[in-house]
Amino acid sequence: MLRFFKKYYPVRNIFFVLAEGLIIYASILLAVSIIMGKGLAEFDYWVYPKALLITLVSQACLYYNDLYEFKSSGRFTEMSMRLLMSLGVAAILLAFIYLLFPDVTIGKGIVTVSICFSLLIILSWRYFYAWALNQGLFNQNIILLGSAELIKKINEEIHSRKDSGYSVIAEIPERIAGEDENASDSDMLCGKKFEGLADIARTLGARKIIAEFKEKRRAFPLEELLKCRMEGIEVMEGNSFYEMLTGKLYVKQIHPSWLIFSKGFQKSFLRRFFKRVMDVLLAFVMLIVFSPVMLVVALLIKLDSKGPVFYSQERVGEKGRQFNIHKFRSMVAGAEKMCGPVWAEDNDERVTRVGRFIRRWRFDELPQLWNVLKGDMSFVGPRPERRFFVEELERSIPYYAERLSVKPGITGWAQISYGYGATVEDAVEKLNYELFYIKNMSIFMDMWIVLRTIKIVLFGTGAR
Repeated sequence: MLRFFKKYYPVRNIFFVLAEGLIIYASILLAVSIIMGKGLAEFDYWVYPKALLITLVSQACLYYNDLYEFKSSGRFTEMSMRLLMSLGVAAILLAFIYLLFPDVTIGKGIVTVSICFSLLIILSWRYFYAWALNQGLFNQNIILLGSAELIKKINEEIHSRKDSGYSVIAEIPERIAGEDENASDSDMLCGKKFEGLADIARTLGARKIIAEFKEKRRAFPLEELLKCRMEGIEVMEGNSFYEMLTGKLYVKQIHPSWLIFSKGFQKSFLRRFFKRVMDVLLAFVMLIVFSPVMLVVALLIKLDSKGPVFYSQERVGEKGRQFNIHKFRSMVAGAEKMCGPVWAEDNDERVTRVGRFIRRWRFDELPQLWNVLKGDMSFVGPRPERRFFVEELERSIPYYAERLSVKPGITGWAQISYGYGATVEDAVEKLNYELFYIKNMSIFMDMWIVLRTIKIVLFGTGAR
């Protein structure tokens, strides 16, 4: 597994992306060789960076069309159509680049021919890779140990994601006093003390054991797990593995000691300083760039419905401090008076015609750039909630108050990973992602979240 922006990815997935880039790059050089009728040694050296530009644009289009989301690759026919569409968009973008910067043009007809080559080779490559995923080739064999709810969640995650990089070869539950009294030793596999666990792991070829127990004091097999470590088998606690696998925590099963002793939650002066610098620069540049858009949106809101252009509301920020968040008004004036504080829903009748449009493209959030400049918010962080919801959720969700240890954001890890939520269950799931962000936050992770947010805005997912 490789760690990339605080999340772990199977090595084979990283290899897949790099290999596909090499395929596109090689296809371009092959097209150059065929069209020019020369060997590569005879070309001007600028052909190589020009080919790299085409490769990067092509892979960016593949990424933005979810073709590197392996769990949602879909059927082969659908994937072929999306691949063709992505490479077509890449050709259009390259045409604009060549129009603006003629010197980076690689040659007449080369882009078209190279895209045809790339399409044929990538389809074959992806068909082979899909087969490898289905067969579980190069997966790491693991054993799930214990009967805690988290073990079931880990099992579900692995089985639902063909690209997880893991294969569960054994599930060994614990025997708890009063439970499964009639179960045989073969049903429990290792019984109460998990005798022979190291031998079983070695026989099955397991390279990792994930352990999480309902009753750690009675059931924890200290001696057997120590033998496994001496055999070179990695042993991981359930919460740490779940975080690594999914990019989120599981608050329902986290013990306070795990949060206390696990790595992360670093908020040094330098981290805060560079984060603030990035916030101010991004907010200032975006206010300038989007000022014409904001003027048009303000005019449309005024023409569409009665009421003010802007909507301000009290929200809870860092360390529980309250501040006024600013948005373009997307609902009818006085919408809150109709039903009190409630989460927005799909097809909410309070949303105006212009409101639906600006929510779809997130234009309603643009005035929050002023909140970022003032220091009430950061560009990246947990979304701020109203005091009414914060107090309600703190009573029902463990560790909910910990999300107030950082500044709220315009976008965040929960927004790009889970989307919009309008129930307590959604709030729990979003908190899983928010605590992961707070634990692992960095400037590079913020940059990654901003890039992912641009992708989501372009395709308009999650807006209400």
